[in-house]
Amino acid sequence: ELTGIGKYTGEMAEWLTTQGVDVRVVTAPPYYPAWKISKGYSNHSYRREKLHGVTVVRCPLWVPECPSGVQRVLHLATFAFTSFPIMLWNGIVWKPDLVFVVEPPLFCALGAIAAGKLAGCDTWLHVQDFEVDAAFALGILKRKRLQKMVQSVERWILHKFNRVSTISDRMIERLDAKSVPKERQILFENWVDLDQIKPMDDTSAFRRELRVPHDVTIVLYSGNMGKKQGLELVIAAAQKLRGRTDLFFVLCGDGVERAALERMSLGYVNIMFLPLQPLDRLNELLNLADIHLLPQRAGTEGLVMPSKLINMLASGRPVIATAEAGSQIDSVVREAGCVVQPGDLDGFIRGIEQFADDPGLRRRSGQKGREFAVRYLGKEKILSKAFSNYIR
Repeated sequence: ELTGIGKYTGEMAEWLTTQGVDVRVVTAPPYYPAWKISKGYSNHSYRREKLHGVTVVRCPLWVPECPSGVQRVLHLATFAFTSFPIMLWNGIVWKPDLVFVVEPPLFCALGAIAAGKLAGCDTWLHVQDFEVDAAFALGILKRKRLQKMVQSVERWILHKFNRVSTISDRMIERLDAKSVPKERQILFENWVDLDQIKPMDDTSAFRRELRVPHDVTIVLYSGNMGKKQGLELVIAAAQKLRGRTDLFFVLCGDGVERAALERMSLGYVNIMFLPLQPLDRLNELLNLADIHLLPQRAGTEGLVMPSKLINMLASGRPVIATAEAGSQIDSVVREAGCVVQPGDLDGFIRGIEQFADDPGLRRRSGQKGREFAVRYLGKEKILSKAFSNYIR
């Protein structure tokens, strides 16, 4: 998949093969973020393929068109069911040195635990999103009794793994709150390929293709268009700023909320939607932006650390984010852009106008973001450290 967690898992698996590791991946056919099975794949049958040195087994699953809370649970449950025998077979026959599973979906953890037991090897749970907490925080799942039951199961699962990692300091604090022993916790941040994602000296090809004049400031959101992003804030800001002909908003990506967002923006000439772009054009897309936007709904900052932020920083463009003061997003973005409270439309607009009116500020903030990415977020540095015990 081209965005989100699948992108990082794929890059990690490919990197491990370059280090001489035999990697096998049990996953689903690609469907995210469009919630539609990609062309050439099926949700009814198993498939085995070799991708960049990685053996991939794809298991069937049900993909709802407009996922509700219950439908999301059933969707994940179907994959947990179809992947379970494949995991058991690998544990018995292949006997790996490590079983590594990514949350979400936490449903897959039981298959990973069982495979690890059968193989007699280490098990490692890597938490990209605290999906259980996020589902209740966003109202996707409700009912206090259900929440307590699911959180009890989650705690039991967390304690079955030899290692539990997550991607930010604030999310490590949440592992503490869930009583995961300190000696099992690992900070395993997302990364960026600094050779692929970098500031461009010349004008992005996307700007020329979109025929946006050089003196117009492009405000870009790129990524998943789901509930937790709160992208209606971007549409509202574009509508309020429609009188400024020197500002143009671009939303690139896909997701369950895209159709609703497009309906909200009908009739406004300062907003354009683009489809999800291929990886070989990602750097051009990121360099289309004069300003990057990173909206998030209130209450999700400690549950997720948006993977798209890393690429934004590496592109050398300033970021305007919505986050609570003291959150991980706040601490990372404050020097590389500005942070406003979630849902604060007036503050969001002020931030956009401040950076639109000051090219020097955009340049300085973008440089600080790039420097941060180079110092802390390089792909080789992060992956080498994380897997130092498993690479001979």
